Amino acid sequence: MDKPTLIDAAVFERLGQLPRSERAECLLALHDLRETFGRPHQQTGLSIRKLRAKTFECRANLRLRYLFENRPDCLYVFALVDHDEVQRMLRSGTLN
Repeated sequence: MDKPTLIDAAVFERLGQLPRSERAECLLALHDLRETFGRPHQQTGLSIRKLRAKTFECRANLRLRYLFENRPDCLYVFALVDHDEVQRMLRSGTLN
């Protein structure tokens, strides 16, 4: 699957707050996400996991996860959060 990736401004803001080395890891993960989503047998270490019907998470680095939607026209990355925040969002029902 070779869809364009649309990244929410909040994700860029969070990336900007990270230390340079951590930011580099997260940016590489975004690149890998675009290259590998939809190719389940390609090993990347992203640990892509389906959370809801069209909502997924993947590893940005050891501490952080990207949340994204598989839209018909693009992959929409809308959050960069830690594992605990993912769990809170799932429990509260804020993820579709």
